[in-house]
Amino acid sequence: MLLADLVACSAAVASKSSRRVKVDLLAGLLGAAGPGDAGLAACYLAGVLPQGRVGVGWASLRDVRVDPAPSPDLTLAGVAAAIEGIAGVSGAGAEAERRERTAALLAAATSAEQDFLASLLLGDVRHGALEALVTDALGVATGVPGDHLRRALMVGAGLDEVADAAVAGGASRVRRFRLRLFRPMRPMLASSAPDPGAALEATGAASVEHKVDGARIQVHRRGRRAAVYTRNLADVTGRMEEVAAPALAARASSLILDGEAVVLGDDGRPRPFQETAGRFGSAAGAAERLTPRFFDLVYLDGEDLTGRPLAERRRLLEGLLPAEALVPSVATSSPEEAAAFLGAALDAGQEGVVVKALDAPYRAGRRGSAWVKVKPVHTLDLVVLAAEWGYGRRTGWLSNLHLGARDPGGGFVMLGKTFKGLTDDMLRWQTERFLALEERRTRSTVHVHPEQVVEVAFDGVQASPRYPGGVTLRFARVRGYRDDKTAAEADTIDTVRAIHRGEIRPTVGG
Repeated sequence: MLLADLVACSAAVASKSSRRVKVDLLAGLLGAAGPGDAGLAACYLAGVLPQGRVGVGWASLRDVRVDPAPSPDLTLAGVAAAIEGIAGVSGAGAEAERRERTAALLAAATSAEQDFLASLLLGDVRHGALEALVTDALGVATGVPGDHLRRALMVGAGLDEVADAAVAGGASRVRRFRLRLFRPMRPMLASSAPDPGAALEATGAASVEHKVDGARIQVHRRGRRAAVYTRNLADVTGRMEEVAAPALAARASSLILDGEAVVLGDDGRPRPFQETAGRFGSAAGAAERLTPRFFDLVYLDGEDLTGRPLAERRRLLEGLLPAEALVPSVATSSPEEAAAFLGAALDAGQEGVVVKALDAPYRAGRRGSAWVKVKPVHTLDLVVLAAEWGYGRRTGWLSNLHLGARDPGGGFVMLGKTFKGLTDDMLRWQTERFLALEERRTRSTVHVHPEQVVEVAFDGVQASPRYPGGVTLRFARVRGYRDDKTAAEADTIDTVRAIHRGEIRPTVGG
C-alpha cells in the first residue's frame, strides 16, 4: 500500500466531524490493505509506531530540511523499514546518524507525506481518529466484533498484530489472543471527575482507593519466577527485584497483579514522583527502594479473572497479600464518606483517589465510567516568554511555549515548555499575537515581550537543574489565555517552589 493513500485518508478523516463518517473512511482504507500492510496502516492511522519512541524529537526534525519528492512512491513497508533503521541507531554519533536517516526518509516523501511522517515521528498525529476509532473501523472492515478486538489488545497483542490477524483470519484468528503469563497486558484506565460525588454517580457502589503518586506496574509470577512490567509494557524486572517480593511470597502457583511502585520517605509518605521515575532507570539494589502497592488481581492459578467483578477480585487479592502491600480502600456509595477518604488520602501525600465500580470487570482500552479518578487540580497563571515554530502539521504556526513565573525581585523565571492543549484556533491566534510582541528571534524561536498571561494546568512540580529556578512543571498543558490579567498579576516563582515543597495544596474540582 502506498503511504499517499494513507495520508489522503488521514486528511479526509481530519475534515469530517462525524464519528460514523470517520469510521467508514478508516474502514475503507483498512479493508483495502492486506496482512502486513493492515497492521502498519492501523498503527499509523492511530498515530503510533510499532517500535515505540525512536529517538526523533522536535529538535531533530527542526534541523532536517529537505525538498519533497515530486511524486508519491513510498510504500508503508518502505516507511516501516526506514523507521526501523532509525530506531536501531545507537552508540557514538547516533544523533547525527538518526538525523541523516530521517532526512533520507523525508526526502523520499511528498510535501503532504512529509507533514504526516513528522507528526507520526513526534507522536502528534491529530486527525480526530486515534486507536479507539481505528479499532472500531477495523471491526467494520473485517466483520470482527469490537469486543474481540479490544480484548485482544488488552491481553497484550499489538495493534499491528491484531489488525493483521483480523484481515487474515477474521474473528477466529483474533480470538486466539489470550491472557498469558509473562506477556504484559494493557492496564485498565480511569476517566476523571471533579469530585467524589460526581464519580459515584458514574460508578454506583464503589471501591474508593488511594491514587498513589507512583509508577504503574504489573507483576507476573509462576512458581519462583517473577517479572515486573511498566505501564508501557516494558520489562524492568532486573532493575526492581524488590517490587516482585510480595508476589513471590503469596500462596499461589501463578498470578498477575496490578498496582503502583513508589519511593517512600522515612515517614511512610510518597517522595516526589521524580525520585520514583529516576529509580526506574537505576539498577536493582539502588539506595531509593521502591515499595509496591497493589490494587487488582487479574490472573490466579491458571484462571483469567478479568471477567469477574472488582468486588470478587479485591476479595481474592486481600486473601493473598498482607494489608501493607495493598492500596488502602473503602467500599462505599456515600459521597460524604468518599470525600472524607479523599481528604485522608491527600493528607497522606497521595495524588487523590480512584473510584471503581464494585461490579465492573477488568477492561483495558477506553476510559469508561467503571474507574473514575478524582485529583486536585494544579493551575498557575504564567507568562509566555517565547514560542518555537512548529513542524509537520504545525508548520507556519508558533507552537511550543516557553513558560515563565514572575520573580518578585523583577523579571521572569523560565519553568519549561509545552505545546499540549493547544487547538488549531489557539495556534492561529497565538502566532499573530506573539509576532506582534516579538522582541528578537533565532532560527527556531520567537522571543516576545513578557506580557501575555496563560493559564496552565499541570500534575506537579519537580526539581530540575535545567531551568534557572531549579524547578519545572510535570505534564504542563494550556487551559487558556488570560486576557483579564496582566503580567504583574502572574504567579510567582515563590508560589511554584511552595507547591514543590508541599506547602500549597491544589483544589478539588478546580
